[in-house]
Amino acid sequence: MQTKTPQASEGENKTISRRADEELFNRGNLDVADELFAPDFVYHNPAGEELRGPENVKGYAAMLRAAFPDLHQTIEDQIAEGDKVSYRWTARGTHEGELMGIAPTGKQVTFTGIAVARLADGKIEEMWENYDALGMLQQLGVVPSPE
Repeated sequence: MQTKTPQASEGENKTISRRADEELFNRGNLDVADELFAPDFVYHNPAGEELRGPENVKGYAAMLRAAFPDLHQTIEDQIAEGDKVSYRWTARGTHEGELMGIAPTGKQVTFTGIAVARLADGKIEEMWENYDALGMLQQLGVVPSPE
């Protein structure tokens, strides 16, 4: 008879989700991705592309932290139900490194987003995220702002 692994509680899932943001994006601790993300993790981003696995999570976090070395993401609201955690966040940082081909501008940006993560066995299995990339690019001066 196969025993089923007990699922984490909603509170534990919120803690795991929050820890991923704190450790990866605020502190730059890339190694925590192996602990918090499932080997078959899938990230669905606003551009319709997918990142898969903890190694790609590390690469994404490293790219953002290289572009914004002082990056700080604040979770404004967080709601958990069953195996999903949803949260609204605000990120702030100074553009001091290349970002997707955009040379450093030295400008400070603030942008917001919403994410939904699905967890299983204490790890993040899948995530859907939308964030204000247009607002960030306008603040960097690479896309004109409406008058």
